[in-house]
Amino acid sequence: MKVWKFGDDIDTDIIIPGRYLIYTDEETLSSHCMEGLDKDFSKKFKKDDIILAGRNFGCGSSREHAPIALKGLGVSYVIADSFARIFYRNATNVGIPLLEAPGVSKIIQDDDEIEVDMENGFIISGEEKIKFKKLPDFMLEILNNGGLIQYLKEKR
Repeated sequence: MKVWKFGDDIDTDIIIPGRYLIYTDEETLSSHCMEGLDKDFSKKFKKDDIILAGRNFGCGSSREHAPIALKGLGVSYVIADSFARIFYRNATNVGIPLLEAPGVSKIIQDDDEIEVDMENGFIISGEEKIKFKKLPDFMLEILNNGGLIQYLKEKR
């Protein structure tokens, strides 16, 4: 899976600019994802690619539009040194796996091809194995169901 690397403090206005908050559907939101940094990002990004960032990814407003835009792109994982707390929760609720691996942004570069071993908690880049904070079973179940709403429907 290909990595698209961003820096520290990528806020929700960078992920999806505020002028698009009138929309709520994945397709429209994803077509404008990260356009402030790269106007053609959504056209270049391929389903199952990975977003990698430094510290505090998803800071700023607590809106759900940002993770919905990422989900619409087909992001397989967002990997970062750290995440803003509310963004972390919103992303989980819509079914996007966020992997926190302090220091990962210094090891993995833009365009690298990596693998993720969810079971053992490793990101594999060439010969390098980077440990990430393994997700609890209940959270994996939410993600495997595509988000919180689907998870709750399954529990009924």
